[in-house]
Amino acid sequence: MTWSYILDFENEANPFPERKYTIEKWRHLSTIDIVENEEVLLKATNFAKMGIKAKDALHLACAIVANSEYFLTTDDFIQKKMFRSDEIKVLSPIEFINIIEEV
Repeated sequence: MTWSYILDFENEANPFPERKYTIEKWRHLSTIDIVENEEVLLKATNFAKMGIKAKDALHLACAIVANSEYFLTTDDFIQKKMFRSDEIKVLSPIEFINIIEEV
């Protein structure tokens, strides 16, 4: 599992203590931790130019820099924009579960 600085940033703003604590525990399960760097920012900027929101663009860029195979999102816009990406497979959580169940 991959973690990133943008996840830390968003979780710090989480107003729900129980959810915040649970998400913090997920961090310890991660084997990859992506920090802000030039490659992430360049990719995020390019995604933002495609109309993807800034934070979403950072999440997506971090996943790609981490060489993640999948990026899970419920955002239809991101799924459509990244449909033919050769860098990462963008799926809904349901699509991902279906793939995992087939294996």
